[in-house]
Amino acid sequence: MRTIFLSGTEWLAVLRIGLGLWWLESWRHKDKKGWFERGTGIAWAGSVAAQHRWPFVRRGFDVVVAPRPKLMAHVVVHAELALGLGLILGFLTPVALAGGLLLNLIYLLLMIHDWAEQGQNSMMALISLVAFTGVSWQSWSLDGAWGLFL
Repeated sequence: MRTIFLSGTEWLAVLRIGLGLWWLESWRHKDKKGWFERGTGIAWAGSVAAQHRWPFVRRGFDVVVAPRPKLMAHVVVHAELALGLGLILGFLTPVALAGGLLLNLIYLLLMIHDWAEQGQNSMMALISLVAFTGVSWQSWSLDGAWGLFL
């Protein structure tokens, strides 16, 4: 593979780190007090799910998320932080990439009517897939330094 400036594995690491920064920014800009104390994030997602055109999305939200809003708020917010740090540092990278892909697909499914969200989540999912299949933890990662997942 011919590349410019960096090797192929280094460019995949750049992609992985960029995705990690994207997740970290998603975590950073969240109103944590609103999510944890007032339940704003889960309430908003609930209002989106309640109006969803696909009944299985409404039912899934009602069964999985609605009964445990505080727990789910912590799961979402802390998952975004863990994904960001894991991808930036290259720590448990395949787990972070698979988890991020799953979370983006859930977000994409929930926000099927919002074109901006569809674009963001489909691009993040695509980057996760490319970084995973390209073994992006070969360069500039703790996993690579420690010989994990190689």
